[in-house]
Amino acid sequence: MRLVVTGGAGFIGANFVHTVIRDRPDAQVTVLDSMTYAANRASLDGLPGDRMELVEADCADAAVTDRLVAELTGPDDAVVHFAAESHNDNSLATPWPFVHSNIVGTYTVLEACRRHGARLHHVSTDEVYGDLELDDPAKFTPETAYSPSSPYSATKAGADMLVRAWVRSFGVRATLSNCSNNYGPRQHVEKFIPRQITNILDGRRPRLYGSGDNVRDWIHVDDHNAAVLRVLDAGRDGRTYLIGADGERSNLEVMRMICDLMGVVGTGDDPGFDHVTDRPGHDLRYAIDARGTRDELGWDPRYTDFRAGLEQTIAWYRENRSWWEPVKERVEQRYAQTEKVLEEGA
Repeated sequence: MRLVVTGGAGFIGANFVHTVIRDRPDAQVTVLDSMTYAANRASLDGLPGDRMELVEADCADAAVTDRLVAELTGPDDAVVHFAAESHNDNSLATPWPFVHSNIVGTYTVLEACRRHGARLHHVSTDEVYGDLELDDPAKFTPETAYSPSSPYSATKAGADMLVRAWVRSFGVRATLSNCSNNYGPRQHVEKFIPRQITNILDGRRPRLYGSGDNVRDWIHVDDHNAAVLRVLDAGRDGRTYLIGADGERSNLEVMRMICDLMGVVGTGDDPGFDHVTDRPGHDLRYAIDARGTRDELGWDPRYTDFRAGLEQTIAWYRENRSWWEPVKERVEQRYAQTEKVLEEGA
């Protein structure tokens, strides 16, 4: 198996590369990553140089992408397309990078796969479906209509549509997956869970948007990547696979669990963390119905105890300060600017 993994120095992509190198001893991996702020070379540390190559380039660079895809000639070879701009707050401030990476990048990858007959797995998000009411018993299914609410989710929805069009119009061999919110090691500290963990480790106050009633469906990154490998092994071209672990929890519940695991104790009216002005268009609830994926592919999540997975994640950040400390101050400065704008507009 030879894989080209776009975005393979980012959070989910890097963990996927580690999984492939560990679990597939015959696999060769080429990571194609433009090394934006969200990527980290250290996320690939410890991987064998004879089995993993890092190519620093944008997947929207047609010449580079075409050259790498042309090397995929075996029956098990594939492009695994993780590359994406993915932070909602950033998409509200500056949408263009999301259009460039998520739409132009996906188009470029699709065209390379079309020219060379290569197989593609496109990794997407449940955020393309919009949100659900907090008291709605429904969950997202592959038949749920798209209703994105931010530039990030809109550009991912556009990318999904491109993949489906290239499958139907040009016969590209492609599968898609839409996954719920990931957590685990090597996640950028701008994201909700690692931001709170590193705030506490840094002696800062954790910070929660609004009331924290918003619900996310959490899945450990290793479970997500195990499902992606199953799609590569047994997925059917043109199919969309939903990946989730029945991990619905409110942001407030997650915040309280982090504080409890890290010994942050509130006193009186002080819960031990700060509520800040909510961001515009903050989706209420995500929930994935992954029964079809589990039944068809025989995949089940291993991290069914969210508290245990969270405890392991906290331990990783505690033990790997050198990985996140260089970018922490810059992230908090950017959040401070965003929070000031939100407060002024409230």
